[in-house]
Amino acid sequence: MADLPRAVRQAMPLAREVAVEVAKQYGVCIRPIALKRLDTHTGRWEVVDVPCGATLDAKCSSCAKRNRQLRKAQCREGWHLDHEPAITPDEANDDQRWLVKFRADLQARRDEVAALGEDTADWDAAIEGVDAEINEAGMRGSVLGRTVPKRTRSTRRRQDAANLPKRRMTPTTLGRTFASSDGKVYRPSLFVTLTLPSYGKVRDGVPLDPDTYDYARAARDALHFSKLVDRFVQNLRRVAGYDVQYFATVEPQKRFAPHLHMAIRGTLPRAEVKQIAAATYHQVWWPQVDEVRFADDHLPVWQDGAGYLDPATGEVLPTWDQALDQLDADEHAKPLHVIRFGDQVDVKGVLAGTPDADQCIRYLSKYLTKSLGDTLDTDNPAQREHAARMVEALRLEPCSPACPNWLRYGVQPKGAKPGMAPGRCRSKAHKPDHLGYGGRRVLVSRKWSNKTLAEHRQDRRTWVLEALGQRDETPDPHRYLWKPVPAGDANVAPLAMRLLRSVAERQRWRAHMEQLQAQAEGQDPPAIGHIGRAA
Repeated sequence: MADLPRAVRQAMPLAREVAVEVAKQYGVCIRPIALKRLDTHTGRWEVVDVPCGATLDAKCSSCAKRNRQLRKAQCREGWHLDHEPAITPDEANDDQRWLVKFRADLQARRDEVAALGEDTADWDAAIEGVDAEINEAGMRGSVLGRTVPKRTRSTRRRQDAANLPKRRMTPTTLGRTFASSDGKVYRPSLFVTLTLPSYGKVRDGVPLDPDTYDYARAARDALHFSKLVDRFVQNLRRVAGYDVQYFATVEPQKRFAPHLHMAIRGTLPRAEVKQIAAATYHQVWWPQVDEVRFADDHLPVWQDGAGYLDPATGEVLPTWDQALDQLDADEHAKPLHVIRFGDQVDVKGVLAGTPDADQCIRYLSKYLTKSLGDTLDTDNPAQREHAARMVEALRLEPCSPACPNWLRYGVQPKGAKPGMAPGRCRSKAHKPDHLGYGGRRVLVSRKWSNKTLAEHRQDRRTWVLEALGQRDETPDPHRYLWKPVPAGDANVAPLAMRLLRSVAERQRWRAHMEQLQAQAEGQDPPAIGHIGRAA
């Protein structure tokens, strides 16, 4: 090897990179997380590789593909469900009961301190921490429910929005069935695609005239798209008259605007669905951002105990709640933004078990392993410029009540803290890969498949173990103790070696499964070595 010319050696592939490529071929995680596991029965420590669980190809294609397959199974199982899902809450365990009792004790002591007129800040902080532990312990909601009064606004519909019919709700999640003349019963469902309106003429995803393209509106629509989807679901259920269940994915168009694909259990007239989409809107009741009060060379300053101040006058900027109070008190106030769907609404009827259903499921999961920014063609200068303009429009647009960009408009962000500055929001909505959309990419209603994603993952594990002839026994939750492995731990093998071990294990699984399949088909099982090479 040393005698080879330098140019020849540099052209050779790196062994580690080849190991990574082989790991991808076998579906092995290429970014495994090393954890130390103590077996309390034997007292033995061992280092275990745990898959990273990434959902994007750019991070780990093996984990992303596995997640995509789980989502496809979740979509398929719930779309044409023919029985009501029975969701029964789990019984509380001892740890959960202890937390609630401890929370009650803290509340009682806090009330005693408040009755004496003393400061309760430390008790409030302790209670907030316990509330967070209650949620992490697997309990939904809060012990006390909503502790801050919800702001209410008029529910009267806008004059420029059509009214929607309202049917009496029936306690079901199943759609209607239809019987043919031969007695066969059909249970159709819907596949709906919703898009945002036009911001200017485009060709191949690029504005024909970038100077007149409404980037400001496009940015705000992307930021609040998830709220519009929530409103559509509310209107859909009100019109349908039953608890409509859905599986939806958010994907980018070539023009970088998010749009929605939604599988809906049950069916409604197509004209009615389009009417619901046309009448759906969401109003963003936030302070106005027409006037820039503080530019980059004149930003508010932080003062402990007071918050952010005007650097020229020393005046304390209104907090987020104070700004909303002013908005509530103004009878002539208008929403910061109103978002609606565009005119393009596609509604398609789908029957269970048909090629159309399989095609729709593939389409729903098609882009789940890609980021929203992956639609960018880096070889297209016009599209790169379009993306840069979109990112710039998002840079100083407030994305949430806690966004530092509110300082630019004279309002303290919710939960303000030192070090905030406009244009430096860490929310993923401001990142180029997300193009303004900071919500979840997959939206699944609670009663869709009657299973959580973890339960679908367990079903997949059970199937594999049964195919390998092994039993999937419920492990003792108290048997193992897990700890993170510190950086530089000598017990952790190099990444390439860990990948090769995982590949070897995956080869054994494939060989065993192919042998079982060959035996089931009455054929002679192939040789193990042959299977290893073919796999």
